[in-house]
Amino acid sequence: MRLRVRSALGREALANRTTRRGGGAVGGVTSGTVRDTSRVRLNAMALLSRGGRMGLGLGLDRGLARLVCAREVRCSRRHSRGSQQGESAERPPSSSETRRLPKIYTKTGDQGFSSTFTGERRLKDDQVFEALGTTDELSSAIGFAIEVMTEKGHTFVDELEKVQCRLQDAGSSIATPLSSAREAHLKRTAFSEDAILDLERWIDAYSSQLPALTAFILPSGGQSSAVLHLCRAVCRRAERCVVPLVQAGQTDANVAKFLNRLSDYLFTLARYAAMKEGKEEKIYRRQDP
Repeated sequence: MRLRVRSALGREALANRTTRRGGGAVGGVTSGTVRDTSRVRLNAMALLSRGGRMGLGLGLDRGLARLVCAREVRCSRRHSRGSQQGESAERPPSSSETRRLPKIYTKTGDQGFSSTFTGERRLKDDQVFEALGTTDELSSAIGFAIEVMTEKGHTFVDELEKVQCRLQDAGSSIATPLSSAREAHLKRTAFSEDAILDLERWIDAYSSQLPALTAFILPSGGQSSAVLHLCRAVCRRAERCVVPLVQAGQTDANVAKFLNRLSDYLFTLARYAAMKEGKEEKIYRRQDP
């Protein structure tokens, strides 16, 4: 028997189901794209949920589970911005997705302790969490810089967003002390040297367009340049927090190398932003008495 679809909403839903079965586009997005993005999100949420119940077999708390899987969710969103203009952006979350969302508060840190990815419980003022907090602060500062750069129309915003994802990777590595890490932990949180090579390539490209340095430059050169100098200063502090962990054999040395190179990149980018905006950089001059 042939059923009549009486409402416009019903007809649209039927058309969408038919399109999905045929592998076609839905709301301007291929069905494969919608499924892949949803899968990443649900896998991440499932990890958080399991982490809370079982600790992944190691006493893992949800805070560190968020840190380890955050890069999958955030970076997949970067690649699906176009799809968010279609049906997937308008579709309300299903009941199964809603049930998987973890609570923001867990109360597991109320006594001043938190967990590493390997399951260790440490005081929150431990060097590991100091380094984690500072890299998070750096990512937040870069996020602010991105908003400023976007308003100014700079084309290197994508690079800064990639840096934020790399900082998530660095955080995962820091949260996995080598002294207590198993092979499965190391495989999941290994920090790639490619991140360092990308920064070096970007630095060389911008440096070739800048005038040679003849004096010390003060943080200046307009709003874009100044905020990038601020990011550079936070980056140096993050590096100082990570170096003791590397020297103690607790963290991959590539993380410290990345932060060292990142501060050079931010310095170079600050000068480049000032040049593109036609702003003058202030030069250090000794104040004689």
